[in-house]
Amino acid sequence: MTDTLPAEQTTAHDGGAEPTGRYVLEIVVPVHNEEHDLPACVQRLHEYLLTEVPYRARIVLADNASTDNTIAVAHRLSAELPDVDVIHLDVKGRGGALAAAWRSSPADVVAYMDVDLSTDLSALMPLVAPLVSGHSDIAIGSRLAVSSRVVRGIKRELVSRGYNLLLRGMLGAQFSDAQCGFKALRADVARRLLPLVVDTGWFFDTELLVLAERAGLRIHEVPVDWIDDPDSRVDVVGTAIDDLKGCWRVGRALASGALPLRDMQAALGREPLVPGVPRGMVGQLVRFGFIGIASTIAYALLYLSLHPELKAQAANLTALLLTALANNAANRAFTFGIRGRRGAARHHAHGLLVFALGLAITSGSLFALHRFDPTVDKVVELSVLVVANLVATVARFLALRQVFGASAR
Repeated sequence: MTDTLPAEQTTAHDGGAEPTGRYVLEIVVPVHNEEHDLPACVQRLHEYLLTEVPYRARIVLADNASTDNTIAVAHRLSAELPDVDVIHLDVKGRGGALAAAWRSSPADVVAYMDVDLSTDLSALMPLVAPLVSGHSDIAIGSRLAVSSRVVRGIKRELVSRGYNLLLRGMLGAQFSDAQCGFKALRADVARRLLPLVVDTGWFFDTELLVLAERAGLRIHEVPVDWIDDPDSRVDVVGTAIDDLKGCWRVGRALASGALPLRDMQAALGREPLVPGVPRGMVGQLVRFGFIGIASTIAYALLYLSLHPELKAQAANLTALLLTALANNAANRAFTFGIRGRRGAARHHAHGLLVFALGLAITSGSLFALHRFDPTVDKVVELSVLVVANLVATVARFLALRQVFGASAR
């Protein structure tokens, strides 16, 4: 049986004849140029599965385009240890390796962990048990939970927390740690989610979790003990840029309603008990704030560029109208989670009424300013307008929450 996956990532497992009886758990270890660390990882994990896990389990070493001796080491371990298999992909990418292994898995639950085993294995059973019982659909290790114990540098800590805050703001994510290399899914859930996941690199985890959450799947979080690998070869800057691109792509797909998440929700039996319950106000405020900052910057730039031709009141009206339309669409999609075209016309009509409220506040502020001092320059005008917009923003949030609340998921 071949051990190579072509570019389209069809899967083949090696490791000899499989013993009778089904696997409950399969753990995938994605590897790229890990010939030195791989033996210790596999032997430790294999021993733990034999002695501490009450389910029949196996390990799959998913080599993705290694250029060193990793694949030979993996085959040697597969020959020496029972229930250790190998797949190989010619294309580099952790997400692609995981997708290839999970698609062909015979197990009930599929999982993965990083080759450095930074996460303490004592968290494995709490991770897997809710999936085996059927209580949850996905389980993730969280380094950001209150009871987690984490050893890592301040730089990676700030990057991790900043990234998860960004996910909450841009995509409305509710899970706490997207990139911890310690996750598990029910195999039937994985098979339905994987065709919708585009990324094959580091953003794979995030995309998978965001889509799962939007489909109403239950995500179980496990606090973990985690020690940073000082030899990690992750390119933090390059990964961050790719992740931002991924957030933008997924956000557009969700806003357009292009993904069949409702169908998946119904097929997996996770329909909401009470349809139409909006997300919590704290999350809404965070997303509303991100959108508001972007809108304010756009408003200021438009106002300054239009002022020489249109003067203060007309420039304010034009800039406010254009940014209000974009703001309304963004809040509809991201703050309140309403997708597709259904009800869009009504929502935008109500949004224009909210815009009229903001226009009244800002125009009234300009009128009062000019009555007080007709000679003020545009910088002072803009300063007053920014303050007026902050007041209008509070009123806008409360009004939009009423407009969208009945329709939000």
